[in-house]
Amino acid sequence: MPDPTAPGPGDATQVIRLYRSEDKIHPRAVDGFYARWRWAFVALTQLVFYGLPWLDWGDRQAVLFDLEARRFYIFGLVLYPQDFVYLTALLMISAFGLFLFTAVAGRLWCGFACPQTVYTEIFMRVEHWFEGDRNARLRLAKAPWSFDKLWRKSGKQLVWIALGLWTGFTFVGYFTPIHTLGREVFALGLGPWETFWVLFYGFATYGNAGYMREQVCKYMCPYARFQSAMFDRDTLIVSYDPVRGEPRGNNAKRGKKGEERAAPLGDCIDCGLCVQVCPTGIDIRDGLQYECISCAACVDVCNGVMDKMATPRGLIRFDTENGLEQRLSRAQRWRRVLRPRVLIYTGVLLVICSALLWSLASRHGFRVDVVRDRASLARLVEDGWVENVYRLQVMNATESPQRYRIEAEGLPGLVLAQATTVDLGPAEARWVAVALRMPPDSAGQLKPGAHPMRWRISRVGAGSGESVVEKSTFVLPR
Repeated sequence: MPDPTAPGPGDATQVIRLYRSEDKIHPRAVDGFYARWRWAFVALTQLVFYGLPWLDWGDRQAVLFDLEARRFYIFGLVLYPQDFVYLTALLMISAFGLFLFTAVAGRLWCGFACPQTVYTEIFMRVEHWFEGDRNARLRLAKAPWSFDKLWRKSGKQLVWIALGLWTGFTFVGYFTPIHTLGREVFALGLGPWETFWVLFYGFATYGNAGYMREQVCKYMCPYARFQSAMFDRDTLIVSYDPVRGEPRGNNAKRGKKGEERAAPLGDCIDCGLCVQVCPTGIDIRDGLQYECISCAACVDVCNGVMDKMATPRGLIRFDTENGLEQRLSRAQRWRRVLRPRVLIYTGVLLVICSALLWSLASRHGFRVDVVRDRASLARLVEDGWVENVYRLQVMNATESPQRYRIEAEGLPGLVLAQATTVDLGPAEARWVAVALRMPPDSAGQLKPGAHPMRWRISRVGAGSGESVVEKSTFVLPR
Protein backbone atom coordinates (compact mmCIF):
# COMPACT_ATOMS: atom_id res chain seq x y z
CA MET A 1 0.00 0.00 0.00
CA PRO A 2 1.55 3.36 -1.00
CA ASP A 3 2.41 5.91 1.70
CA PRO A 4 -0.36 8.54 1.65
CA THR A 5 2.08 11.17 2.98
CA ALA A 6 4.58 10.65 0.16
CA PRO A 7 4.66 13.49 -2.41
CA GLY A 8 2.76 12.74 -5.57
CA PRO A 9 3.94 13.25 -9.16
CA GLY A 10 2.59 16.78 -9.25
CA ASP A 11 3.74 17.86 -5.79
CA ALA A 12 6.53 20.42 -5.50
CA THR A 13 9.64 19.37 -3.60
CA GLN A 14 10.52 21.62 -0.68
CA VAL A 15 14.20 22.21 -0.03
CA ILE A 16 15.19 23.18 3.50
CA ARG A 17 18.61 24.83 3.73
CA LEU A 18 20.60 24.67 6.95
CA TYR A 19 22.35 27.98 6.20
CA ARG A 20 20.90 31.23 4.96
CA SER A 21 23.06 34.20 4.11
CA GLU A 22 21.95 37.37 5.88
CA ASP A 23 21.92 40.84 4.42
CA LYS A 24 24.49 43.27 5.75
CA ILE A 25 23.13 45.54 8.46
CA HIS A 26 23.70 49.27 7.91
CA PRO A 27 22.96 50.93 11.27
CA ARG A 28 21.92 54.54 11.19
CA ALA A 29 24.05 57.04 13.14
CA VAL A 30 22.46 58.30 16.35
CA ASP A 31 23.28 60.95 18.92
CA GLY A 32 22.04 61.17 22.47
CA PHE A 33 22.83 60.56 26.11
CA TYR A 34 23.74 56.89 25.78
CA ALA A 35 25.61 57.37 22.49
CA ARG A 36 27.87 59.92 24.16
CA TRP A 37 28.48 57.56 27.07
CA ARG A 38 29.29 54.77 24.61
CA TRP A 39 31.91 56.91 22.89
CA ALA A 40 33.33 57.90 26.27
CA PHE A 41 33.93 54.21 26.98
CA VAL A 42 35.42 53.76 23.51
CA ALA A 43 37.88 56.59 24.21
CA LEU A 44 38.72 55.33 27.70
CA THR A 45 39.30 51.69 26.75
CA GLN A 46 41.39 52.54 23.71
CA LEU A 47 43.43 55.13 25.59
CA VAL A 48 44.33 52.40 28.07
CA PHE A 49 44.95 49.69 25.45
CA TYR A 50 46.99 51.76 22.99
CA GLY A 51 48.71 53.97 25.55
CA LEU A 52 49.70 51.53 28.32
CA PRO A 53 52.56 49.82 26.42
CA TRP A 54 54.23 53.21 25.86
CA LEU A 55 54.20 54.06 29.56
CA ASP A 56 57.60 53.63 31.22
CA TRP A 57 58.24 52.57 34.80
CA GLY A 58 61.82 53.39 35.71
CA ASP A 59 64.02 51.92 33.00
CA ARG A 60 61.48 49.46 31.65
CA GLN A 61 57.97 49.22 30.23
CA ALA A 62 55.30 49.66 32.90
CA VAL A 63 53.24 46.65 31.77
CA LEU A 64 55.18 43.87 30.08
CA PHE A 65 54.55 40.12 29.94
CA ASP A 66 58.01 38.82 29.09
CA LEU A 67 57.27 35.22 28.19
CA GLU A 68 60.83 34.43 27.14
CA ALA A 69 62.29 35.50 30.50
CA ARG A 70 59.18 34.31 32.39
CA ARG A 71 58.73 37.69 34.05
CA PHE A 72 55.50 39.64 34.22
CA TYR A 73 55.87 43.31 35.07
CA ILE A 74 52.80 45.28 36.16
CA PHE A 75 54.01 48.69 37.25
CA GLY A 76 56.01 48.03 40.47
CA LEU A 77 54.94 44.38 40.69
CA VAL A 78 57.17 41.59 39.38
CA LEU A 79 55.40 38.24 38.95
CA TYR A 80 56.67 34.79 38.05
CA PRO A 81 54.84 31.76 36.60
CA GLN A 82 54.55 30.51 40.19
CA ASP A 83 52.23 33.50 40.82
CA PHE A 84 49.62 31.98 38.53
CA VAL A 85 47.16 32.09 41.43
CA TYR A 86 46.83 35.85 40.90
CA LEU A 87 45.68 35.30 37.32
CA THR A 88 43.15 32.78 38.61
CA ALA A 89 41.87 35.34 41.11
CA LEU A 90 41.58 37.99 38.38
CA LEU A 91 39.60 35.61 36.17
CA MET A 92 37.27 34.81 39.06
CA ILE A 93 36.80 38.52 39.80
CA SER A 94 36.03 39.16 36.13
CA ALA A 95 33.53 36.30 36.03
CA PHE A 96 31.66 37.24 39.20
CA GLY A 97 31.82 40.92 38.27
CA LEU A 98 30.16 40.06 34.97
CA PHE A 99 27.55 37.93 36.76
CA LEU A 100 26.79 40.75 39.20
CA PHE A 101 26.62 43.40 36.50
CA THR A 102 24.39 41.24 34.32
CA ALA A 103 22.00 40.41 37.16
CA VAL A 104 21.59 44.13 37.88
CA ALA A 105 21.77 45.80 34.49
CA GLY A 106 21.70 43.16 31.76
CA ARG A 107 24.16 43.32 28.87
CA LEU A 108 25.50 46.81 29.45
CA TRP A 109 29.02 45.38 29.21
CA CYS A 110 28.24 44.19 25.68
CA GLY A 111 26.75 47.51 24.63
CA PHE A 112 29.36 49.84 26.06
CA ALA A 113 32.72 48.21 26.84
CA CYS A 114 33.04 44.84 25.08
CA PRO A 115 36.03 44.89 22.64
CA GLN A 116 33.78 43.65 19.83
CA THR A 117 31.41 46.57 20.36
CA VAL A 118 34.21 49.09 20.84
CA TYR A 119 36.06 48.18 17.64
CA THR A 120 32.83 47.87 15.68
CA GLU A 121 31.96 51.43 16.73
CA ILE A 122 35.38 52.64 15.57
CA PHE A 123 35.20 50.82 12.23
CA MET A 124 31.64 52.01 11.63
CA ARG A 125 32.67 55.59 12.32
CA VAL A 126 35.39 55.25 9.67
CA GLU A 127 32.79 53.81 7.29
CA HIS A 128 30.52 56.78 8.05
CA TRP A 129 33.33 59.24 7.25
CA PHE A 130 33.95 57.73 3.84
CA GLU A 131 30.52 56.50 2.74
CA GLY A 132 28.05 58.62 4.69
CA ASP A 133 25.13 57.62 6.87
CA ARG A 134 22.82 54.67 6.36
CA ASN A 135 20.86 55.86 3.31
CA ALA A 136 24.03 57.10 1.59
CA ARG A 137 25.74 53.74 2.19
CA LEU A 138 22.76 51.85 0.80
CA ARG A 139 22.76 54.03 -2.33
CA LEU A 140 26.52 53.61 -2.73
CA ALA A 141 26.25 49.82 -2.41
CA LYS A 142 23.67 49.69 -5.23
CA ALA A 143 25.43 52.22 -7.46
CA PRO A 144 27.66 51.04 -10.33
CA TRP A 145 31.40 51.30 -9.91
CA SER A 146 32.78 54.78 -10.50
CA PHE A 147 35.76 56.83 -9.37
CA ASP A 148 33.75 58.22 -6.47
CA LYS A 149 32.73 54.76 -5.28
CA LEU A 150 36.24 53.41 -5.80
CA TRP A 151 38.02 56.03 -3.72
CA ARG A 152 35.44 55.84 -0.94
CA LYS A 153 35.60 52.05 -0.70
CA SER A 154 39.40 51.97 -1.05
CA GLY A 155 39.94 54.74 1.49
CA LYS A 156 37.76 52.94 4.01
CA GLN A 157 39.63 49.67 3.48
CA LEU A 158 43.04 51.32 3.86
CA VAL A 159 42.07 52.93 7.16
CA TRP A 160 40.55 49.67 8.38
CA ILE A 161 43.75 47.77 7.53
CA ALA A 162 45.88 50.43 9.25
CA LEU A 163 43.71 50.24 12.37
CA GLY A 164 43.90 46.44 12.39
CA LEU A 165 47.70 46.41 12.01
CA TRP A 166 48.17 49.08 14.67
CA THR A 167 45.97 47.05 17.02
CA GLY A 168 48.02 43.90 16.32
CA PHE A 169 51.26 45.83 16.83
CA THR A 170 50.00 47.19 20.17
CA PHE A 171 48.88 43.73 21.30
CA VAL A 172 52.32 42.23 20.62
CA GLY A 173 53.84 45.26 22.39
CA TYR A 174 52.55 43.85 25.68
CA PHE A 175 54.80 40.79 25.22
CA THR A 176 57.80 42.29 23.41
CA PRO A 177 59.05 45.72 24.57
CA ILE A 178 57.18 48.06 22.26
CA HIS A 179 60.14 50.39 21.64
CA THR A 180 62.19 47.39 20.50
CA LEU A 181 59.26 46.14 18.46
CA GLY A 182 58.91 49.51 16.74
CA ARG A 183 62.60 49.60 15.81
CA GLU A 184 62.35 46.06 14.39
CA VAL A 185 59.34 47.02 12.28
CA PHE A 186 61.07 50.06 10.78
CA ALA A 187 64.26 48.06 10.20
CA LEU A 188 62.22 45.25 8.59
CA GLY A 189 63.75 42.87 11.12
CA LEU A 190 60.63 41.67 12.88
CA GLY A 191 60.89 38.08 14.11
CA PRO A 192 58.61 35.34 12.72
CA TRP A 193 56.48 34.99 15.84
CA GLU A 194 56.02 38.73 16.28
CA THR A 195 55.10 38.99 12.58
CA PHE A 196 52.57 36.17 12.90
CA TRP A 197 50.81 37.65 15.92
CA VAL A 198 50.75 41.20 14.56
CA LEU A 199 49.14 39.94 11.35
CA PHE A 200 46.85 37.45 13.10
CA TYR A 201 45.52 39.90 15.68
CA GLY A 202 45.28 42.65 13.06
CA PHE A 203 43.32 40.37 10.73
CA ALA A 204 41.02 39.29 13.57
CA THR A 205 40.28 42.92 14.41
CA TYR A 206 39.73 43.79 10.74
CA GLY A 207 37.43 40.83 10.13
CA ASN A 208 35.43 40.96 13.36
CA ALA A 209 34.88 44.73 13.49
CA GLY A 210 34.75 45.42 9.75
CA TYR A 211 32.71 42.52 8.41
CA MET A 212 31.37 40.08 10.99
CA ARG A 213 30.15 42.71 13.46
CA GLU A 214 26.78 41.62 14.83
CA GLN A 215 27.38 38.02 13.69
CA VAL A 216 29.98 37.67 16.45
CA CYS A 217 27.47 38.83 19.06
CA LYS A 218 24.63 36.69 17.74
CA TYR A 219 26.36 33.44 16.84
CA MET A 220 29.91 33.30 18.22
CA CYS A 221 29.77 34.92 21.65
CA PRO A 222 28.71 32.42 24.35
CA TYR A 223 27.64 35.23 26.67
CA ALA A 224 24.46 35.80 24.64
CA ARG A 225 23.52 32.16 25.18
CA PHE A 226 23.93 31.83 28.93
CA GLN A 227 22.82 35.34 29.90
CA SER A 228 19.29 34.04 30.55
CA ALA A 229 20.66 32.13 33.55
CA MET A 230 21.62 35.47 35.14
CA PHE A 231 18.54 37.46 34.11
CA ASP A 232 15.37 37.67 36.17
CA ARG A 233 12.28 39.84 36.09
CA ASP A 234 14.04 42.59 38.06
CA THR A 235 17.02 42.90 35.72
CA LEU A 236 17.30 46.22 33.89
CA ILE A 237 16.94 45.69 30.15
CA VAL A 238 16.19 47.89 27.15
CA SER A 239 12.40 47.69 26.98
CA TYR A 240 9.57 48.97 24.82
CA ASP A 241 6.48 50.10 26.73
CA PRO A 242 3.50 48.61 24.85
CA VAL A 243 0.99 50.24 27.19
CA ARG A 244 2.16 53.65 25.98
CA GLY A 245 3.09 52.72 22.45
CA GLU A 246 0.21 50.55 21.21
CA PRO A 247 -1.63 50.70 18.96
CA ARG A 248 1.02 52.13 16.66
CA GLY A 249 0.16 54.68 14.06
CA ASN A 250 2.15 56.64 11.51
CA ASN A 251 1.56 60.27 10.64
CA ALA A 252 -1.02 59.38 7.99
CA LYS A 253 -3.16 57.57 10.55
CA ARG A 254 -2.83 60.38 13.04
CA GLY A 255 -4.15 63.00 10.64
CA LYS A 256 -3.53 66.70 10.82
CA LYS A 257 -3.30 68.62 14.02
CA GLY A 258 -6.76 69.28 15.47
CA GLU A 259 -8.46 66.56 13.44
CA GLU A 260 -10.31 63.83 15.28
CA ARG A 261 -8.94 60.28 14.87
CA ALA A 262 -11.09 57.32 14.12
CA ALA A 263 -9.43 55.35 16.94
CA PRO A 264 -7.00 56.31 19.71
CA LEU A 265 -3.34 55.68 18.91
CA GLY A 266 -0.36 55.06 21.15
CA ASP A 267 2.80 57.17 21.27
CA CYS A 268 4.69 54.93 18.81
CA ILE A 269 4.46 56.50 15.35
CA ASP A 270 5.89 53.35 13.71
CA CYS A 271 8.77 55.28 12.15
CA GLY A 272 11.10 52.27 12.29
CA LEU A 273 14.09 54.32 13.44
CA CYS A 274 14.62 52.02 16.44
CA VAL A 275 15.23 49.19 13.97
CA GLN A 276 17.44 51.27 11.69
CA VAL A 277 19.86 52.25 14.49
CA CYS A 278 20.09 48.75 16.01
CA PRO A 279 23.56 47.23 15.37
CA THR A 280 22.08 43.71 15.46
CA GLY A 281 19.05 44.54 13.32
CA ILE A 282 16.31 43.56 15.79
CA ASP A 283 13.01 45.28 16.55
CA ILE A 284 12.98 46.05 20.27
CA ARG A 285 9.18 46.36 20.10
CA ASP A 286 9.01 42.56 19.78
CA GLY A 287 10.16 42.18 23.40
CA LEU A 288 13.29 40.79 25.04
CA GLN A 289 15.61 39.09 22.53
CA TYR A 290 19.00 37.49 23.10
CA GLU A 291 20.47 39.51 20.21
CA CYS A 292 19.96 42.78 22.12
CA ILE A 293 23.31 44.03 23.46
CA SER A 294 21.79 46.91 25.49
CA CYS A 295 23.65 49.59 23.54
CA ALA A 296 20.58 51.85 24.02
CA ALA A 297 20.83 53.30 20.50
CA CYS A 298 17.08 52.72 20.14
CA VAL A 299 16.52 54.62 23.41
CA ASP A 300 18.37 57.67 22.09
CA VAL A 301 16.64 57.75 18.72
CA CYS A 302 13.18 57.15 20.20
CA ASN A 303 13.69 59.93 22.74
CA GLY A 304 14.51 62.24 19.84
CA VAL A 305 11.27 61.27 18.09
CA MET A 306 9.28 61.76 21.29
CA ASP A 307 10.76 65.27 21.63
CA LYS A 308 9.61 66.12 18.11
CA MET A 309 6.15 64.72 18.79
CA ALA A 310 5.93 66.67 22.08
CA THR A 311 5.28 63.48 24.05
CA PRO A 312 7.16 62.28 27.15
CA ARG A 313 10.45 60.44 26.71
CA GLY A 314 10.85 56.83 27.75
CA LEU A 315 8.69 54.94 25.28
CA ILE A 316 11.84 52.80 24.90
CA ARG A 317 13.91 52.86 28.08
CA PHE A 318 15.89 50.84 30.58
CA ASP A 319 13.31 49.06 32.70
CA THR A 320 12.58 45.68 34.24
CA GLU A 321 9.90 43.20 33.27
CA ASN A 322 8.25 43.67 36.67
CA GLY A 323 8.61 47.42 36.30
CA LEU A 324 6.74 47.40 32.99
CA GLU A 325 3.98 45.10 34.14
CA GLN A 326 3.44 46.65 37.57
CA ARG A 327 4.19 50.24 36.50
CA LEU A 328 6.84 50.59 39.22
CA SER A 329 8.47 53.93 39.89
CA ARG A 330 12.22 54.38 39.57
CA ALA A 331 12.65 54.23 43.35
CA GLN A 332 10.67 50.99 43.54
CA ARG A 333 12.76 49.43 40.80
CA TRP A 334 16.04 50.29 42.52
CA ARG A 335 14.79 48.90 45.82
CA ARG A 336 14.42 45.54 44.09
CA VAL A 337 18.10 45.54 43.15
CA LEU A 338 19.11 44.12 46.55
CA ARG A 339 17.74 40.63 45.92
CA PRO A 340 19.37 37.30 46.89
CA ARG A 341 21.37 36.60 43.71
CA VAL A 342 22.78 40.13 43.68
CA LEU A 343 23.77 39.86 47.34
CA ILE A 344 25.41 36.47 46.74
CA TYR A 345 27.40 37.72 43.74
CA THR A 346 28.44 40.82 45.70
CA GLY A 347 29.51 38.80 48.73
CA VAL A 348 31.59 36.34 46.70
CA LEU A 349 33.16 39.20 44.76
CA LEU A 350 34.11 41.06 47.94
CA VAL A 351 35.66 37.92 49.45
CA ILE A 352 37.78 37.23 46.36
CA CYS A 353 38.88 40.87 46.03
CA SER A 354 39.79 41.04 49.72
CA ALA A 355 41.78 37.81 49.51
CA LEU A 356 43.65 39.06 46.43
CA LEU A 357 44.50 42.40 48.03
CA TRP A 358 45.61 40.71 51.26
CA SER A 359 47.77 38.27 49.31
CA LEU A 360 49.44 41.07 47.34
CA ALA A 361 50.01 43.16 50.47
CA SER A 362 51.58 40.27 52.39
CA ARG A 363 53.54 38.94 49.42
CA HIS A 364 57.27 38.41 49.95
CA GLY A 365 59.81 40.23 47.84
CA PHE A 366 61.23 36.91 46.69
CA ARG A 367 60.09 33.35 45.99
CA VAL A 368 61.75 29.96 46.43
CA ASP A 369 61.13 26.59 44.80
CA VAL A 370 62.80 23.43 46.17
CA VAL A 371 63.47 20.40 43.96
CA ARG A 372 65.27 17.25 45.10
CA ASP A 373 68.14 15.99 42.98
CA ARG A 374 66.55 12.79 41.73
CA ALA A 375 69.85 11.44 40.43
CA SER A 376 70.99 10.95 44.02
CA LEU A 377 68.32 10.88 46.73
CA ALA A 378 70.73 10.02 49.55
CA ARG A 379 74.35 8.93 49.80
CA LEU A 380 77.01 8.23 52.39
CA VAL A 381 80.06 10.51 52.31
CA GLU A 382 83.23 10.67 54.41
CA ASP A 383 83.08 9.70 58.09
CA GLY A 384 79.58 8.18 57.67
CA TRP A 385 77.76 11.43 57.09
CA VAL A 386 74.51 11.21 55.08
CA GLU A 387 74.14 13.70 52.25
CA ASN A 388 71.11 14.81 50.24
CA VAL A 389 71.40 17.14 47.29
CA TYR A 390 68.72 19.72 46.45
CA ARG A 391 68.20 22.37 43.80
CA LEU A 392 66.68 25.64 45.00
CA GLN A 393 65.34 28.25 42.64
CA VAL A 394 65.56 31.66 44.27
CA MET A 395 63.58 34.41 42.51
CA ASN A 396 64.11 38.09 43.29
CA ALA A 397 60.69 39.75 42.90
CA THR A 398 62.09 43.25 43.44
CA GLU A 399 63.88 45.55 41.03
CA SER A 400 66.98 46.06 43.13
CA PRO A 401 69.98 43.74 43.80
CA GLN A 402 69.47 41.42 46.78
CA ARG A 403 71.47 38.89 48.82
CA TYR A 404 69.85 35.82 50.39
CA ARG A 405 71.07 33.33 52.98
CA ILE A 406 70.02 29.66 52.81
CA GLU A 407 69.56 27.61 56.01
CA ALA A 408 68.07 24.22 56.92
CA GLU A 409 66.15 23.33 60.08
CA GLY A 410 63.75 20.79 61.55
CA LEU A 411 66.05 17.77 62.09
CA PRO A 412 68.92 17.32 64.58
CA GLY A 413 72.42 17.93 63.31
CA LEU A 414 71.53 19.22 59.83
CA VAL A 415 74.33 21.28 58.29
CA LEU A 416 75.01 22.66 54.85
CA ALA A 417 78.07 21.28 53.11
CA GLN A 418 79.11 24.87 52.48
CA ALA A 419 77.88 28.25 53.67
CA THR A 420 75.44 29.34 50.97
CA THR A 421 74.47 32.88 50.09
CA VAL A 422 73.00 33.94 46.79
CA ASP A 423 73.39 37.33 45.13
CA LEU A 424 70.67 38.19 42.61
CA GLY A 425 70.22 41.15 40.35
CA PRO A 426 66.92 42.98 39.83
CA ALA A 427 64.12 40.53 38.96
CA GLU A 428 66.66 37.75 38.52
CA ALA A 429 66.07 34.06 39.19
CA ARG A 430 68.75 31.43 39.69
CA TRP A 431 68.96 27.71 40.42
CA VAL A 432 71.34 26.84 43.25
CA ALA A 433 72.62 23.32 44.04
CA VAL A 434 72.77 22.76 47.80
CA ALA A 435 74.18 19.72 49.64
CA LEU A 436 72.62 19.04 53.05
CA ARG A 437 74.36 16.65 55.49
CA MET A 438 73.52 14.86 58.76
CA PRO A 439 76.16 13.38 61.10
CA PRO A 440 76.11 9.59 61.76
CA ASP A 441 75.09 9.95 65.42
CA SER A 442 71.97 11.98 64.48
CA ALA A 443 71.20 9.67 61.54
CA GLY A 444 71.40 6.66 63.85
CA GLN A 445 68.57 8.04 65.99
CA LEU A 446 66.13 8.12 63.06
CA LYS A 447 64.54 5.36 61.02
CA PRO A 448 65.45 4.95 57.34
CA GLY A 449 63.18 6.81 54.93
CA ALA A 450 62.01 10.38 54.33
CA HIS A 451 61.85 12.79 57.25
CA PRO A 452 60.22 16.24 57.06
CA MET A 453 62.46 19.30 57.36
CA ARG A 454 62.35 22.97 56.36
CA TRP A 455 64.41 25.34 54.29
CA ARG A 456 64.63 28.93 55.47
CA ILE A 457 65.76 31.55 52.97
CA SER A 458 66.32 35.03 54.43
CA ARG A 459 67.12 38.37 52.92
CA VAL A 460 70.46 39.79 54.02
CA GLY A 461 71.21 43.50 54.34
CA ALA A 462 68.60 46.16 53.57
CA GLY A 463 65.16 44.82 54.38
CA SER A 464 66.67 41.95 56.39
CA GLY A 465 64.30 39.95 58.54
CA GLU A 466 62.10 38.87 55.64
CA SER A 467 62.29 35.12 55.19
CA VAL A 468 60.54 32.36 53.28
CA VAL A 469 60.09 28.86 54.68
CA GLU A 470 59.67 25.90 52.28
CA LYS A 471 58.91 22.36 53.41
CA SER A 472 60.94 19.43 52.11
CA THR A 473 62.22 16.01 53.23
CA PHE A 474 65.59 14.50 54.14
CA VAL A 475 66.06 10.87 53.07
CA LEU A 476 68.04 8.37 55.16
CA PRO A 477 69.18 5.24 53.30
CA ARG A 478 68.25 1.77 54.52
